[in-house]
Amino acid sequence: MSTIHTENEPHTENEPQAADAEKGWHVDDRCLNCNIARQLAPGMIGYKEGGEYGGLSTVIRQPETEADVEKLYLAAHACPTRSVHPPADDLGADSDPYPKALDEDGTVLLCGHASPQTYGATSYLLRRPDGTAMMIDTPRWRPALARRYEQRVGKVTDVLITHLDHVAHARKYADAFKARLWIHEGDLHSLPDADHVIRGTDPVEIGPGVIAHPFPGHTKGTTLFIADEKFCFSGDAFFWSNSQQTLEVAHSVVYDSIRTLAESVARGAEELTFEWVLPGHGDLHHLPADEMRQRMRGLARRSATYPAEGIDYGAVRY
Repeated sequence: MSTIHTENEPHTENEPQAADAEKGWHVDDRCLNCNIARQLAPGMIGYKEGGEYGGLSTVIRQPETEADVEKLYLAAHACPTRSVHPPADDLGADSDPYPKALDEDGTVLLCGHASPQTYGATSYLLRRPDGTAMMIDTPRWRPALARRYEQRVGKVTDVLITHLDHVAHARKYADAFKARLWIHEGDLHSLPDADHVIRGTDPVEIGPGVIAHPFPGHTKGTTLFIADEKFCFSGDAFFWSNSQQTLEVAHSVVYDSIRTLAESVARGAEELTFEWVLPGHGDLHHLPADEMRQRMRGLARRSATYPAEGIDYGAVRY
C-alpha cells in the first residue's frame, strides 16, 4: 500500500506496504483518533471498536454515490497520518478539494492537510470583506500549500493560534504570508517569537469584526477567535459532540484546569454570540445564535460537575 505524498514530504519507514492493500476504501493502523476523518465522512468512517487504543477510525460503509466519494476524498486529504486510502491508493493532486468553502458565502474555508504535529487539528481560512484573509491554526507545512491558499483567498494578513499544542508550522506560515502571528501570553512559551501577544482576560480586536476572547482552561493561554458574531474558532476549548449531539469539552484532555475551563464556558455562555462552532478537534456545527447560547449554558452546567482527570486521549469520544 503506497502513501501519497505532497511536495517535499519524505517517505517514512513505518508506512504500509503494497502487499497490505485492502479492497475499497480503508483506514490503516496509524490513525491518531484526531476525529477529522469521522467529521468529514460521517456514516462512512466511524469508530473502530475493540482496539487497544480507544477511538481509532475505520471505514464502516463503502461509498454509494458521488457525494459519498467526495466526502471520503475530503477525509483522505485532511488525515494527518495519510491513513485514509481510496481503492488502489489513487489519491492524486486532482482529487484534492482544499481549501474547501464551509458556508454558502465562502467566508470560512477548511485548510485540510492536517499535521501530525498538531495531533491532526483542523485549521481554517477566514475571508474578510476587504479581500484579505486570516488563518486560524495551521495545516502541515508545505510551501505549495501556502501558495495555494493565498491564490484562493488573497493576502493572508494574520495567523491566529488558539493554544500551545497547535503552534507547529505557525512561524513558517506567518513568514510565507508575511503575516502577523498571534498567541496568548499564557501559552507564549510555546511560540516565543510570536509577533503579537494577547494579554490578560479582556477581548482584543484582531481586525474589523474579529475578536480574540481569552478562554483559559484547556491550557492557560487558550483563546477563542470570533468573527462577525457568527464564527467561533474554538481550538480545543469545546466542540460539537456527534455522539452527544450538543456542545462538549474534552474533559480527559485538560492541561490547565477543568474548573477554570468550566468557569470560562459559563462566562462565555453569557458574553459570546456565535452561530458556528469551529473546533480543532471534534465536529463543527451550525445553529441559530440563541440556540447556541442555550447549548453553551448547558455545557457550563455539565462541565462544572466534571472531576479533574489524568490526560487520556483515547478516552475522548467525539
